[in-house]
Amino acid sequence: MLLFFPACKNKVKPANDNLKMGVFPAELVNFVPFKGNPVFKGSGTNSWDQRIRERGFILLEDNLYKMWYTGYNPVITNQKYLGYATSPDGINWTKYSEKPIFDEKWTEDMFVVKNCGTYYMYAEGENDVAHFLVSGDGIQWHEGGNLIIKSEKGDSIPGPYGTPTVWIENGKWYLFYERNDAGIWLATSEDKIHWKNIQDEPVIKPGPGKYDIGAVAADQVIKYKGNYYLYYHSTSSLDWEKPVVPVLWTSSLAMSEDLEHWIKFQGNPIVQSDNSSPIVVFTGNKPLLYTMHPEVCLYIPR
Repeated sequence: MLLFFPACKNKVKPANDNLKMGVFPAELVNFVPFKGNPVFKGSGTNSWDQRIRERGFILLEDNLYKMWYTGYNPVITNQKYLGYATSPDGINWTKYSEKPIFDEKWTEDMFVVKNCGTYYMYAEGENDVAHFLVSGDGIQWHEGGNLIIKSEKGDSIPGPYGTPTVWIENGKWYLFYERNDAGIWLATSEDKIHWKNIQDEPVIKPGPGKYDIGAVAADQVIKYKGNYYLYYHSTSSLDWEKPVVPVLWTSSLAMSEDLEHWIKFQGNPIVQSDNSSPIVVFTGNKPLLYTMHPEVCLYIPR
């Protein structure tokens, strides 16, 4: 079932023409771990959410932190389900239910955006086939269908395409996605389900730094002081799918003035421990950074 909603134009100042090299405000890159980490994790029991995995997502609305997460229990099933929790302070979390809030379809690595009063969720399905869901309250979700992505010329692009990350500007929807973590591509859409690449090369590639030479995937785009910033996770391993040694996944940042041309922060990774899938939440002018895998950890400005 395909569900569509009226477009809502959010007026945003266009990016500048010249890319400002190395503009990375300290408040976006300098964080220290909260002493009470992790602030949220899997149950550890034989429940459906014994473990959680990449990527969860957090929104702050009306002084309430809202978190969507993926729970799974490999002893019971390989299926990945959608959970929901809330917090008054971003530290102490309460699950909405002991059951998943959506279990009709494999749902993991989700991104959530609220547009014109409607929540949209873009997530990975089974075999990394991205799909989207819609909701009026962020709790009751309805499946919208698998994403269809085409090349710049209009040719079909077979999946997988995972870690879908959305940015909305002037009524235009942008999708950042990865294909086997081999790069981050950018596509646009007019109906939220059919997408077309703006170019057929990734806008962000692995490397040349060692920390992200193995794989990259986008987690969140924000606009701050006129520039775009993309938080992403990556690994230095070139054989992470069949690792001989433990694979380290870290959190990093890139910036752009036009969403197409990106430069990476020279101090990457901004979180060097094995905590990834970074999400930033602003409390006023204060950014808090959460890593969402393999458990939820909070990082506060240095």
